[in-house]
This record gives sequence, C-alpha cells and structure tokens, in this order.
Amino acid sequence: MTAEVIKMGALVCLQSALLAGGQVLLKIAMKALPKFSWSWAYFKAVVTDWWLAAMGVCFGLATVLWLYILRHYPFSQAYPLTALGYIFGMVAAILVFGEDVPAVRWIGVVLIVAGCFFIMK
Repeated sequence: MTAEVIKMGALVCLQSALLAGGQVLLKIAMKALPKFSWSWAYFKAVVTDWWLAAMGVCFGLATVLWLYILRHYPFSQAYPLTALGYIFGMVAAILVFGEDVPAVRWIGVVLIVAGCFFIMK
C-alpha cells in the first residue's frame, strides 16, 4: 500500500469513528432525555442537553473531514471504507452499553474488514 492509501484509510477511519461516536452520544442522550412531549420543558431539555451538543460536535467534525476526503480521494475507494463504522459500533455496544455481541455478528464484522482491505488494494 502506498502512503497516500494509508493516509486515506486513516482519515476515513477517523471519520467513521467520529460518526460512530456521535451515534453513541445520541443514544446516551435519548436515554437521559424525558419522554417526548410537545412542551417547552421538553424542548428546553433537548436544547440544553450536553450529550446532544457533544453529538453535534462529533457529527460536525465528521462532516468537515468527509468534505476533505471527498475533495482529495476517489469516491469509489473512500465511500466503501465508511463501513468501518460498523466495527466502532460493535465495540461501543460492548464497552459503552454492556451488550452481548454474538459470534455471528463478529463474523459479519470480519467480512466487512476483509471487504475494506480489498477496496484499498
């Protein structure tokens, strides 16, 4: 692999991690927020929630990074690598939410990583 391909892979990996992190923060925020209602109290809770603010930062950074990636790398290589986000999601499910992940899902993750490897070749 060339240095440029490795750089692209690292950038897409970071971008995918930011997106997955944003999703984790969104799930945490949804657990912490009160039940939805069409009230000022609910919308005040949404607007002042730090978990949602952190989610917005993650999504914003991921978007800016994605703009850079789109500008400098072939779409046919970069876009499929965003599937690496599935790996980050699985790890977050275990570490953050304490979920049990069955072996069949890990097999799926291995197949995704193998596919990403072939795309980078």
